[in-house]
Amino acid sequence: MTTIGMLHHRKDPTTVLKSYAFAAVAKAEGIDFFYFTPKSVNFTKKTILAQVYENGAWQERECPFPDVIYNAGSPEKLAVSKDIIGKLRKEIPFTTNSIGNKWNVAKRLLAYKDFAKYIIPTEIIQKMDTVHQYLVKYQTVAFKPIDGRKGKGIYFISKEGTSYSVKHNSETTKYTKSQLDALLTEQLAAGTFIVQPYIRSVTKSGLVFDFRLHVQKNGEGEWVVTTVYPRVAPAGSLVPNINNGGYTNYLEPFLQQEFAEQAFDLKRTLEHFSLSLAKHLEQIQMQEFGEMIDEIGVDVGLDQHMKLWIYEVNWRPGCPPTFYLELDVVQNTIRYAKYLAENRQVLAKARQTKRVHKAQQEKPQEEQPVTKIPKQRRQDMPIIGITGSAGKTTTKAFLSSILRTKWSTFEAKDYWNTTEHTKKHAIELANGYEAAVLEYGMAYKGVITEHCRIIQPTMSIVTNVGLAHVGNFDGDVRQVALAKSELIQGMDQRGVLVINKDDTNSNYLTLKQFKGKILTVGVHTDADYKAYNVRYKEDGMTFQIKLRGKEISLFIPILGEHHVYNALNAIAIADYLEFTPQEIKQGLLFKKPPRRLTLYRCKRGITLIDDTVHSHPQGVKAAIDVLSSIAKRRKVAIIGQMRELGDLREAEYKKVGEYIKEQDIDIFITYGFRTEEMNAAAQAAGFNSKNMYHFTNKEKLHELLEKIIKQGDTILIKGASKTNMFETVKFLADLYEGK
Repeated sequence: MTTIGMLHHRKDPTTVLKSYAFAAVAKAEGIDFFYFTPKSVNFTKKTILAQVYENGAWQERECPFPDVIYNAGSPEKLAVSKDIIGKLRKEIPFTTNSIGNKWNVAKRLLAYKDFAKYIIPTEIIQKMDTVHQYLVKYQTVAFKPIDGRKGKGIYFISKEGTSYSVKHNSETTKYTKSQLDALLTEQLAAGTFIVQPYIRSVTKSGLVFDFRLHVQKNGEGEWVVTTVYPRVAPAGSLVPNINNGGYTNYLEPFLQQEFAEQAFDLKRTLEHFSLSLAKHLEQIQMQEFGEMIDEIGVDVGLDQHMKLWIYEVNWRPGCPPTFYLELDVVQNTIRYAKYLAENRQVLAKARQTKRVHKAQQEKPQEEQPVTKIPKQRRQDMPIIGITGSAGKTTTKAFLSSILRTKWSTFEAKDYWNTTEHTKKHAIELANGYEAAVLEYGMAYKGVITEHCRIIQPTMSIVTNVGLAHVGNFDGDVRQVALAKSELIQGMDQRGVLVINKDDTNSNYLTLKQFKGKILTVGVHTDADYKAYNVRYKEDGMTFQIKLRGKEISLFIPILGEHHVYNALNAIAIADYLEFTPQEIKQGLLFKKPPRRLTLYRCKRGITLIDDTVHSHPQGVKAAIDVLSSIAKRRKVAIIGQMRELGDLREAEYKKVGEYIKEQDIDIFITYGFRTEEMNAAAQAAGFNSKNMYHFTNKEKLHELLEKIIKQGDTILIKGASKTNMFETVKFLADLYEGK
């Protein structure tokens, strides 16, 4: 008798609704079935401590290895057990294999050409310019997560004159260009997104729809159509996904209603298309990975010319939401698993297909004597790693902008600074770049060492050593410095290192073993690259510096003396790489990261300063400096919670409160848990309590602002993105029509 093991990341099968359906259908089909997680596998005994459904309940049993495994868990959550799963794959056939995310599927279909004409033009968003280029070309675009599911996280963007209409979750909002860029950048900070022209399928009554094509392997190992059904969006929505309020219908009556005489042919087209695409994708899977697939869901649309377009392909689409097909889906899966267990030769055929394909790829072609060489990273490519408690993203943006004046440069996306991001960057660096600029973030010791293990920088910048994440280091800034020093120890030991000579905490960096070149930057002390005559201008900073013996004047389009240090970091590297003063000057006119001291000029002479990405003591004081320097009338400071300060929170909050008084701020407002400690410190320093407020409710904060803001006020909104302080920026910008 065949035994099927259902692999899942959840320990309790009662939390996985379909586990019962699989157990019931397996019993009806005369097949043994159990449920298990990777941690329950014993390779020594070749047994699994599994869950078996008996007598109306799940019972724990020690079972021998199954004949076949149905992989039902989340790939992301199972990734922690990849070694166990890899060993299982060597011994037991798996029915289900990932075909990748929607971007990978699209790339494969384009590369293999047969279905390329059905792929909607798509690009991964590295720069906001890509979105705007698509808007110019297509007028309306879809901005969606690369790994999105169930229609979540999609923004539909249309350009309307000088403004933009953005539809998300059935709500439409108008944005200026700067507001749109800020919104999208916030999304990009959380993950990878793609942009596509919006292909619109609409019913006669004006409702958006698409078709879901669900195909599976059956008990003979053949592809069959499980179902094809339309999904219709609710009125006002552009997303027909069922989870977003959409609804469905039987295919034939829907086609008759919407397409009349074309209904029959369209039904056949959809069915043929779904089977053909499934076979094509499986052939690609065999050639590329030596694997087979058993189920896909394809979402397609029809344009006004009745042309089919593929929206996306899902490799494990789940059961249709209606039509009582749940058992059909499970039955196909169970029967195919049994077929696979009894016909292992088909897996050998898949592996052989990969070997043959690889041999053909490597074989020189007579008609094409030049053999394609796999891409590799240039060995002499400058790779600049940047770390520091503040300024990483802006330094990266400055340096990348300068390097692009003459080199093809890979720049890590803003805030993509985890080790998982660095792994992705390692793949991207094979794409013919001449330089790379990367952020190496960390919240604990050992993290930067792992960054350097993945990609070793040839040049590095430590912007400063501050109190960001100090709570994770027992409140000891020297321990933070040691963690930052991992970049110095992990980089090319004969490379180039840039450090901030004005930053006293950088004295704790470990430099003794480093054998390369050290360059220093500064404003207040002598350094290799020193800025002087630093001045605030309306939309940025000016300063002077000596490069190659000549004094030059420079401008950066971002406010704050602390950003002069970020520019100096970039200048030091660029000058060492022999970029000319003119190239440096041109590159410093960069597109600054959004929500980093961004100014909104509003009606009634009101100015908003948006600094709502990160918040730590150094950054708060720097933002207050900017407020004090540019305000012409009342200075209003709205300060949010600072996180991960640990035992230093009380002392640092006290310093901020005292600094508010020192800088003669007129109105002081705090928001968030325990931020009233800043108010107390300001009051103790002599700040007028009548001009001070504290909130933990954002709506009440906004009610106050609507009452107290006056003509000519300059308002700083400072807080970390996790506290959603940008909502206050947007509230004020909408209230006073900021641009």
